[in-house]
Amino acid sequence: MTRTDSNWGVLLSGKNAIRSLALAGGVALHAINVYLATTILPSVVKDIGGLDYYAWNTTLFVVASILGSALSAKLLQHAGPRRSYVIAALLFAIGTLICAAAPTMPVMLAGRFVQGFGGGFLVALSYAMIRLLFDEALWPRAMAVVSGMWGVATLVGPALGGVFAELDAWRAAFWSLVPVTALFAVLAGAMLPKQAAGGHERPALPWTQLVLLTAAVLAVSAGSVMPSLAWNIAGIVAAVVLTALLIWTESGTRQRLLPLGAFRVTAPLGALYATMALLAVTVTSSEIFVPLFLQVLHAQPPLAAGYLAALMAGGWTLGSITGSGAKGSGVGRAIRSAPLLAFTGMVVLTLLIPAGSAGDWTLLGPICVGLVVVGFGVGMSWPHLLTRVLQVAPRDEQDLASASLTTVQLFATALGAALAGMVANLAGLTEPGGVAGTANAARWLFGVFALAPALCMLTARLCARLQPRDAAGRSQLQAAE
Repeated sequence: MTRTDSNWGVLLSGKNAIRSLALAGGVALHAINVYLATTILPSVVKDIGGLDYYAWNTTLFVVASILGSALSAKLLQHAGPRRSYVIAALLFAIGTLICAAAPTMPVMLAGRFVQGFGGGFLVALSYAMIRLLFDEALWPRAMAVVSGMWGVATLVGPALGGVFAELDAWRAAFWSLVPVTALFAVLAGAMLPKQAAGGHERPALPWTQLVLLTAAVLAVSAGSVMPSLAWNIAGIVAAVVLTALLIWTESGTRQRLLPLGAFRVTAPLGALYATMALLAVTVTSSEIFVPLFLQVLHAQPPLAAGYLAALMAGGWTLGSITGSGAKGSGVGRAIRSAPLLAFTGMVVLTLLIPAGSAGDWTLLGPICVGLVVVGFGVGMSWPHLLTRVLQVAPRDEQDLASASLTTVQLFATALGAALAGMVANLAGLTEPGGVAGTANAARWLFGVFALAPALCMLTARLCARLQPRDAAGRSQLQAAE
């Protein structure tokens, strides 16, 4: 394959363009819902209550997405691309309808769970199909297109959520997603092949590991809503024990959730997964509370707060698109720079968001820069991290590697959301609450989670030294560049 075979023109023309549109559409639907829900959650809580469970809206959504992503390979195997996407869209629509009609927070959480299950299918199917539908030279740019849909979501999601929130009609925001979901199902059914070439039978699903993984996230979430510090610590300890059991189970079974080497940070896959997880935690932990902080501390209306919060995802998209074309040593530099930029942005947010303002742009301007810098740092490395997972994974575990891209990201996202809820609540978000409690919660939240990109600087150095499989099919670490 020649160098020109990996350019944007090849990916965005002919049959590849149709395939790209279908795959990107599934992620866009999921991502738009994420920002729509984040924008309207303050209005939802004001209407039906449940501030203590604010972070659970994200946690349960992502936990369900993990389950959907883990099941996506089986769904794709038995139903084929076309029907798989239609089934995923149907589940997403059902969850959306439940959210729109929710009279209480428990019902809302049930709807978010069903939504997340369908959304997990949509995202995981998109990543899995990249390996099946495109040549390897196109993988980084295809990953960038799929990841770039979060940028589209930053325009559409906050707009829908903010407008409906300001009209005091948050339920209509969910209703508006239903016809869009139906349209996507029709388009996916028309564009995608009925069967994917190159599929083969996979072993039974690793149900034990999935249960342990879900329980670990829920343990932290349960502890986060308790007023007692002892219960908070108990939730974290339970999560650590459950995660240790998951790792032990993975090491002694053929029905694995992740490829070999996933839990050893010194191994190629372990370093990649650790870097992905730390970067995902950095973004999620801060992003879900930014609209609330901006409304309470910086006098921003829901629409403006939603758009400003989405700047982090906008930076992610900009970084993904501009960084996806890096080659050779440029890939290593992009991966090493990601945590440094993310850490810098988190420091800015730690200092400025808790300070509060009356909407003065002398503070809001630097806050916006901080949000963009965090997202840009993560985005510039993301397509290369995902591509390297597929490149260094054993050849007989490519299906596991494809599914793991979503599983690892979503697990880190769910855990980050749960821990963020715990930190915010302990720091005073609900007690004493108000401006003072919210400011203290913001200070602790960004300060604590700035540790994630700081740790990521170590794992990113290992990832930057990775190279794809050699002629014998083995992945390697190369000398530092």
